[in-house]
Amino acid sequence: MTHLQAGHADVLAIIFDRYYRLVLSVAMKILRDVGEAEDLMQTVFLEIFKSAAQFDPYRGTLKVWILQYAYHRGMSRRQHLSIRNFYKNSDIAELQGQLLPTEVTHFNDQEIRYLVKQALGSLNETQSRVLKLTYFEGLSLREIAERTDDSLGNVRHHYYRGLNRLRELVKREPAKQNLRFEKQEQADANA
Repeated sequence: MTHLQAGHADVLAIIFDRYYRLVLSVAMKILRDVGEAEDLMQTVFLEIFKSAAQFDPYRGTLKVWILQYAYHRGMSRRQHLSIRNFYKNSDIAELQGQLLPTEVTHFNDQEIRYLVKQALGSLNETQSRVLKLTYFEGLSLREIAERTDDSLGNVRHHYYRGLNRLRELVKREPAKQNLRFEKQEQADANA
């Protein structure tokens, strides 16, 4: 670590060779997924490289310091994945029923894409942006607040207002939605 702190970056390879199995083992026990554990291992060693100046040999050994990084990053990642239902085993058919209300499931993929585009277009710009960041980029409301430099309360407000607006659109009669799709399809064909 003294060499790494002095700027000799190639020493990281030696540290990696000595401790990668230990970090991978801790990550596997916490995350229970090979891909996630490997990603976490890389993240831990990257952070060790970036924060080498913070290592103090008088406070503990390098092994303990690395284990603390692996444990804390692993627990944070597990919480992140749990919030996003990574560990929940669900059947695809079961998920489709949860994602799409029964009144919209009779539409084909093209019609659903059109309805989603239309629904998101009916929202104001802020609501649309928050919902896109949440569902298409997988960000939490707190992460969106940090990215947009907005308060968590405002982001939460736009999120729930947008969801309520989308629910209102989905609850409309399917016949009206189907009629609108057919009119749009005809207009696209005529163009």
